[in-house]
Amino acid sequence: MRLSSLADYAVVMLTAAARHGRPEGEDVRLSAALLAEETGVPLPTAQKLMGRLAAAGLLTSARGTGGGFRLARDPDAISLAEIIEAVEGPIAMTACVDHGRHDCGLEADCHVRPHWTAVNSAVKGALGGVSLATLAGAPA
Repeated sequence: MRLSSLADYAVVMLTAAARHGRPEGEDVRLSAALLAEETGVPLPTAQKLMGRLAAAGLLTSARGTGGGFRLARDPDAISLAEIIEAVEGPIAMTACVDHGRHDCGLEADCHVRPHWTAVNSAVKGALGGVSLATLAGAPA
């Protein structure tokens, strides 16, 4: 399993945003240009991601003088799973756990299918257990 570059960049950018301050503290507004410069993410990609992350409720935005983006919640309350899902959609290890899809040629006789939900839940739980605050902190 490998994250897309966009999901990776979203994690990098939100981690940089988390290092700038928490939402309940000083009202620090960030721009896509600032985060692109700090992280090395190309500006058009950063702008695209900021929009997606805001649409997913992970960032809030304000227009005009003093506008920009900030984290919508405390970094402790934002999980790695949420960031990945904001960019890639629901975490689904196989088509079997992607609700509504029935395009597997083995579906009728598959004995593993009932177990993929448990595997998917374990992966999603592991990613959900890693907070943005942990990612933004010093390595252990």
